[in-house]
Amino acid sequence: MKTTMDIAILSVSLNVYSTRRIAVEAQKAGHYVELIDHTKCSVKLGQGIPQIYFGEDNITEGFDAIIPRIGTTVTRHGAAIVKQFEMNGVFSTARSTGIIRARNKVRTLQIMAKKGIPIPETVFSINPDNVEAQMELLGGPPVIIKLQEGTQGKGVILAESKKSAKSMIDTLYNMNTSILLQQYIGEANGEDLRVIVVGNKVVASMKRTSGLDDFRSNVHRGADTEAVQLTPKEKSMALDATKHLGLGIAGVDLIRSKKGPLLIEVNASPGLKGIEEATGVNVAKHIIQFVERSGHRKR
Repeated sequence: MKTTMDIAILSVSLNVYSTRRIAVEAQKAGHYVELIDHTKCSVKLGQGIPQIYFGEDNITEGFDAIIPRIGTTVTRHGAAIVKQFEMNGVFSTARSTGIIRARNKVRTLQIMAKKGIPIPETVFSINPDNVEAQMELLGGPPVIIKLQEGTQGKGVILAESKKSAKSMIDTLYNMNTSILLQQYIGEANGEDLRVIVVGNKVVASMKRTSGLDDFRSNVHRGADTEAVQLTPKEKSMALDATKHLGLGIAGVDLIRSKKGPLLIEVNASPGLKGIEEATGVNVAKHIIQFVERSGHRKR
């Protein structure tokens, strides 16, 4: 007989499609599930076991497992709340360190490069005076300019000439914004792959194709999507990337180049709407089954 669990989804709202889907599947499986807005959580440290509060409610012993869905603007606070649950012995589908690593594109790519996972040629710097030299390291324009902590295709710019690249990079440096430059992979034709990994298994994958007027292949930006068969190499890259970042659930983005698949980034809270619609896979159910296998009833 399956043990029922008390599960918290750390998210700002049940109106978010992915949060709602996960909550529905948890309830269908017979678990108690509660939305906990991590922005309204606080931690009390001092004597005894650290206490976690949701508003005025002490939820320190309230849950067997948590499923973090941490937004970009509150990454550090959200990760700190996740860390406290972890330290109190509660299972989390994403480690706090994994959330922070995945949020920062440079940190992710540094780890991937060290582990031998292929990535596009990438340069990051804070020196606005040698922009042309930085571009030459990537073979010259066109180049991709990315904010280090952007998401959903925001903060991704295609610079087609040295002049436009220099103008955009100067502006971003003057705004004290951390960026990276990346080789433009023309043969990808505005397509990328989104791979969903849950508990050391690839559960769904789709191809995203950008609209005619936008090279960024992101569902939130109107990309076309379709289910796709991955090669063994693409599967192993997605699994390895997820493992190296310390995530139980991840959305891994790859592109197909002349040199083979390249890893672009990893998302610790991947959206479910686009991939569930494109593939027909019940990703939310896979997430709950992962919690059932990996978590345990604490109380």
